[in-house]
This record gives sequence, C-alpha cells and structure tokens, in this order.
Amino acid sequence: MCFVKSCAKPANCAGAAEFLDFLVRGLGGVEILRHMDGSRIANAQVGVGTCTVMVSEASKAFPAMPASYYLYVENADEAMRRALSAGAHQIMPIADMPYGDRQGGIKDPKGNLWWVAQRLVEGPY
Repeated sequence: MCFVKSCAKPANCAGAAEFLDFLVRGLGGVEILRHMDGSRIANAQVGVGTCTVMVSEASKAFPAMPASYYLYVENADEAMRRALSAGAHQIMPIADMPYGDRQGGIKDPKGNLWWVAQRLVEGPY
C-alpha cells in the first residue's frame, strides 16, 4: 500500500521571481500561491499540468540547485516554442524517439533542464 498522496517538486533558486515567471510564461503554469518573508519568496507554488512546482529563494542553508524535469505535453513543438520565447535555450531539438515520444530539451534561465515530450503511441513509456 502506498502512503503518498501527491508529490511536489521543490526548487531553490537565486532569482525565484524570475523562475516563477518562466514557469508561467514559458510552460503555461498557473501560480497558486506566494508566501513572502519580507522581500524574499519563502514559498510559492505553480501548477504545471497535474504537477506542482514549489519555489523558494535560495539561501545559505538551502542553496540553489538545478534540477531536471520531464513533462508530457499535448504538443511538444508548441511547448518548445513557448519555452524558447520565454528565455530558455534549446539543448536538443524536437524529434520523434524510438520509444514513442516526440521530445526535445531546453535549459531554462536558471539552469534547470526540461524535457518536453508528447506521447505518440498508446501504452506506457
């Protein structure tokens, strides 16, 4: 029996406000909440599809740490265009993969890697 109800991906980054902007403009996310500690973002949450990304301003105790994400999207080509227009850099062009995904890769302005994929076949990966 699994006791986990849900999982949220945390991200500590220098420039949390800019990262939140990328999640919204570049990936179509929806900001759910933002808690401030003075002028510092203590915790913000952005819904990206069915996932939640939690964002905090990096600190000495919790330094910035790039991460890698794999997103399934409805249209990989459009997702790539949107992310690039919001400041991401392409690291792998969109292409059809032998495992049934149409996939490409980007690096966001904070150094995180994002793989955007569109499932082309029925069934598991």
